[in-house]
Amino acid sequence: MITKDSIENLKSHLDVVDIISQFIELKKSGANFKACCPFHGEDTPSFVVSPQKQIYHCFGCGVGGDSIKFVMEYEKLSYPEAIEKLASMSNVSLQYDNDAKKVDLSIITKVNNHYQKLLVYHPNAMDYLKQRGVSSSSIEKFEIGYASSSQDTINYLKTNFLNLADAKEFGIIDTGQNGLYARFIERITFPIYTINGNIVGFGGRTITGHNAKYVNSPQTKFFNKSRLLYGYNIAKEFIYKQKTIIVTEGYLDVVMLHQAGFTNTVATLGTALTQEHLPLLKRGEPKVIVAYDGDKAGLNAAYKASLLLSHSNFNGGVVIFKEGQDPADMVVANKMDELNSMFSNPQPFIPFVIDYIIQKYNLENPQDKQQALKESNEFLKTLDPILQEEYQNLVARKLNVNSQLVQVQHFNNQRVNQVNLTSVNISELSIIKTILDNPMLLEVVKNELRPDMFETHAHEYNMLLEDINDPNLHGLMLNEHIISYTQEELDNQLKILLVPYYKKRLQQLKFDETIDFKIKARKTVELKHKLIELNQKKLIAV
Repeated sequence: MITKDSIENLKSHLDVVDIISQFIELKKSGANFKACCPFHGEDTPSFVVSPQKQIYHCFGCGVGGDSIKFVMEYEKLSYPEAIEKLASMSNVSLQYDNDAKKVDLSIITKVNNHYQKLLVYHPNAMDYLKQRGVSSSSIEKFEIGYASSSQDTINYLKTNFLNLADAKEFGIIDTGQNGLYARFIERITFPIYTINGNIVGFGGRTITGHNAKYVNSPQTKFFNKSRLLYGYNIAKEFIYKQKTIIVTEGYLDVVMLHQAGFTNTVATLGTALTQEHLPLLKRGEPKVIVAYDGDKAGLNAAYKASLLLSHSNFNGGVVIFKEGQDPADMVVANKMDELNSMFSNPQPFIPFVIDYIIQKYNLENPQDKQQALKESNEFLKTLDPILQEEYQNLVARKLNVNSQLVQVQHFNNQRVNQVNLTSVNISELSIIKTILDNPMLLEVVKNELRPDMFETHAHEYNMLLEDINDPNLHGLMLNEHIISYTQEELDNQLKILLVPYYKKRLQQLKFDETIDFKIKARKTVELKHKLIELNQKKLIAV
């Protein structure tokens, strides 16, 4: 893990205008900078960046935060990933806790560079890639390389004085009965990156007829194949823009589809789509297209993926390549229009699952038909109520049975709470903004001011009391239509707020018959004294 001290050191080097301007164009606007918001479509700039407060806020969609939050949202990164990205952008070194900081993180990059250079000198490997239709630009784009003999990799590590223990940590080499050996031998290599551009492992394709056609790096603390998608680091920009991600089965499928213009394509790493992949798939909330081979293994994988994705409420569907073809073959055959049509019209996940279940059974056999109905019912009951209703008739039609036999769970409609739009009280908001601009005033003001004294914006004031740096208050801080008071103005505004409050309390007390006479008399004196005090003294020393 990244140490707390190095994160604080990084924050001290960050400038929000400098960081955000590396992603979008900012224009000076008074003391601030403005742009069209990158998080929602707009023609009039409502995205404001404050160099003084080191925050941004969009008055159109409400997003806001600091440099770290912007990179997390814009690049769809986790907090640690954003920290590493910003450290790289700002040329700031990060420190890691004991386990991670001992490893030379650059070693795997150096090995990848070595494999890339070796590819040029191995004609068999180059011939294989050419036969598969891989262009020189794709070889460069995906950094495809070649791992030759085991001894070559070990010699490279030793000759360049690279730490062998670090190479083991990354799964590049290991120790066997006969000593050190390299994991990748006589294989075309495909480097695998994390979303923020760190290489963590390899996929390797044999060209010598080895029984294992493809192998991946072993599980390490850096490499978990169930959380990674090959090509995502290259495809992510296009995924976010197109709001669609194509998930295939193989490295060459990704390479060739990118080569054909389908630049939002990724692949699982020789494993089925798992629950651990879902956070990565959710980034940018794209439609997910599962594009698998039409053989038994591919259909089964597509079924399992469809179950997983339908239960997690993903939009998208399934594309199956039949007649022994795969995406890479279709690109070589120049079938781009056909590919485009297939990706544009996938079969939705739920109908695919229903078809997969029903096609397992012989519907001419009553017992099989009953079993198909039972399994279909079980699947439907795992879905949301509206989806159950939607697909009840589909199952009935496909099985040619009465729709009443397709059982769904009925839920009572719940009343949706109406959202009341809060009116705006500029003077109350200006009080809050003044405190945000001058945090030292908070200790003085909170002695006089409680949330219940605000008629309109008690919620915002309560947020301020709980955390003056709450990101939800950034919009208020950057709102140019709400002024920030001087100390004298703040004093007057507090009186304007508090005097009516105490007068109202006094009036309520007068007509309250539930309070003991002596207590009422004492409280009346206290409230009258408070009103006199408010009129005579300054609450905020100027």
